[in-house]
Amino acid sequence: MLLLNTALTVRAHTANSHANQGWELLTDAAIRAVSRERHGVVFLLWGNAAKKKASLIDSTRHTVLTAAHPSGLSASRGFFGCKHFSQTNAALISRSLEPIVWQLDA
Repeated sequence: MLLLNTALTVRAHTANSHANQGWELLTDAAIRAVSRERHGVVFLLWGNAAKKKASLIDSTRHTVLTAAHPSGLSASRGFFGCKHFSQTNAALISRSLEPIVWQLDA
């Protein structure tokens, strides 16, 4: 599993403060490389910035799921109930891969 934001840093309490500062070159290259070099990856694109990255992914070789960003400001607009975790596991199982255990140990 790789968790990747479009910008890898941010000024405290200022969302997107480091957007369009060059991080996108690196993160776009990482997404393209994973799409090109791996097979059967499940990409979870959460939020509008992430959804724009769908064009970098070969959807004939990978599963691409999109939803609203899970932040407190927008999670109720499509993240809650999107079932991405169960859909991810279904996609992995369909490829004879092990499902992810999503729960944290207490």
